[in-house]
Amino acid sequence: MTTGFLLGKFMPLHAGHQLLIESARAMVDRLTILVCWLPDDPIPGAVRLRWVRELYPDCHVVGHDAVVPQEPAEHPDFWSIWADIVRAAHPGPIDRVFASEPYGGEVAARVGARFVPIDLDRTAIPVSGTAVRDDPAAAWRWLSEPVRAHYRRRIVLHGPESVGKSTLGARLARHFDTVQMPEYGRTYCETFGTALDADDLLRIFEGHVAMDAALRRQAGPLMIADTDPLMTQAWAIMLLGARLPAIDAWDDVADLYLVPALDLPWRDDGTRLFGSDLARRQFMDAAIAELDRRHLPWAWVTGEGDARFQSALAAIEAAGL
Repeated sequence: MTTGFLLGKFMPLHAGHQLLIESARAMVDRLTILVCWLPDDPIPGAVRLRWVRELYPDCHVVGHDAVVPQEPAEHPDFWSIWADIVRAAHPGPIDRVFASEPYGGEVAARVGARFVPIDLDRTAIPVSGTAVRDDPAAAWRWLSEPVRAHYRRRIVLHGPESVGKSTLGARLARHFDTVQMPEYGRTYCETFGTALDADDLLRIFEGHVAMDAALRRQAGPLMIADTDPLMTQAWAIMLLGARLPAIDAWDDVADLYLVPALDLPWRDDGTRLFGSDLARRQFMDAAIAELDRRHLPWAWVTGEGDARFQSALAAIEAAGL
């Protein structure tokens, strides 16, 4: 059986690393991957270890979190220290050491293996971990879904009926070339009617969460959602006068909530219930209370047409998204 070994920080894992791993995996019967990290790394080591294990379950993936020298200049016994680390991660004989850096040759020599270089000059995959960390959106094409999920940011349109959430969300999704998660409650009400009880609201909650999770994989660096379960909770307060514990336990909140103001006229579309000025204000108060009780970032969106869209873009920019 031919054995192989490679190591890296994978901070983050990108297509260059995957080229290395997949080339190595094709050339050996058994591949060990050592994921290394330090306590103050910008991406937690456990996260990177999970990425590699998720994408390469057929490899032996080992984590290393000890604080050790990172460069030969840092310690006179640098190479001996790292040779011991490699042997601890892979106690048996190693036939081939793979790397996209010249250090692989020294590591291979220290453990009695043959060095196999892969894309040393980065001509096949011109990307680096530093470039990804500096601008994940620009490097999006080089990232696999687990890593994209780490960097993806979500914006939710939040608020009561007839404030233009769906229209604004669709326009934002086009602007950012991404997908919009539709309001699952609307789909449910159009199918089953608006006489909602607690069981109906929990079904809306369950359906929204499931569809949102599936749709995220199709999104770009930003994902737009037309409401999320926090609005379902606001509906519960308005319809039932009570909170739903299952939604209170839900914590997959967005990075920014955009709240369109009550400056558009209310229009009845067959699924809306709270059209009076008083009811609209009460519904808005309930919606904002759901954000404030969790101390979530949110911003008003005001104006009509292009002005409303520009207000949303300004809020997104101000939030750094």
